[in-house]
Amino acid sequence: MPGIFRRILVPHDFSEAADDALRIAVQLARQHGGSLTVMHVVPPYPLVGVPAPTTTIVTEGQILASARQNLDALVRRRVRGPRAPRVRTMVVPGDPHRRIVEAAAMATSVVMATEGRTGLSHLLIGSVTEKVVRHCPRPVLTLRPRAAPRRRPRR
Repeated sequence: MPGIFRRILVPHDFSEAADDALRIAVQLARQHGGSLTVMHVVPPYPLVGVPAPTTTIVTEGQILASARQNLDALVRRRVRGPRAPRVRTMVVPGDPHRRIVEAAAMATSVVMATEGRTGLSHLLIGSVTEKVVRHCPRPVLTLRPRAAPRRRPRR
């Protein structure tokens, strides 16, 4: 599959696992002369109850602007140095898996972390990564979170 890593979409949720996926995506982009789009999706938050008159309401625009500022700063720290790939960031509101699948149409591949959810929580909630893999029109490279180092039992 020539050019699979030419335009890499990297969904990022500000987790350590997403940072690891970004690091791998940067390496792939360097090796293949590719570029990155690092994307953060802000899920909708329903308003619960009516706010008190003294409560400050944070607008969706403020949430998106803050997320954009944080994502831009993170990318500046993580994607730098010689042969750093071209990178752009995007912050969008909506359902994470749907927005990632939509954005993947403009990419040649997706590199993303798995959350590592198992058991009942996986069964009830599912995984954004799993939904992306199932519905994405592009190849998806999934990366598991780094395992914590195991401690040897004391004797």
